[in-house]
Amino acid sequence: MNNPSENSSLVVMGVAGCGKSSLGQLCAGALGLPLLEGDDFHSENNVTKMRSGTPLSDEDRAAWLDTLAGQLQAHPQGVVLTCSALKLRYRERLRAATPGLRFVFLDLTQEQARERVASRPAHLFPVSLVASQFAALEDPRAESGVLHLDATQPLADLGAAVVRWVRAVPVPATLENR
Repeated sequence: MNNPSENSSLVVMGVAGCGKSSLGQLCAGALGLPLLEGDDFHSENNVTKMRSGTPLSDEDRAAWLDTLAGQLQAHPQGVVLTCSALKLRYRERLRAATPGLRFVFLDLTQEQARERVASRPAHLFPVSLVASQFAALEDPRAESGVLHLDATQPLADLGAAVVRWVRAVPVPATLENR
């Protein structure tokens, strides 16, 4: 599927509970790309803070985003990354590492996110942090290279929409996103 001059890297983004991991896994399989779970790259300190119900600061996220940027660069033929990417500056950090990077924004309400997070008690992210994610979220819909999807739609429909979008909208590696 990949043309060497085309970047097929993709970030599945949104607040906790939006379905990043499920959609990321589905898209990676459908597109024949590796999957990177952004949460797997958090430091022990970040994981401890989240488990204790303390929101991460921009400083906490800085090294994590640098690591994710390095992971994107390590996959020049494309990769699907799951990452909250809540703020524009976080997305810009990832875009700087991978020109042509695209984002799939899974959108849902705070109540829907709370319900979903509450249903997965073994996850590192507690329900108490959902509000902080919505407070930090800078809506990416006006940015180029962003597909906005309703996270409450069936997973198969979401995956099909992403695959159609990726295949129909080739983004040259030299394209500036802003």
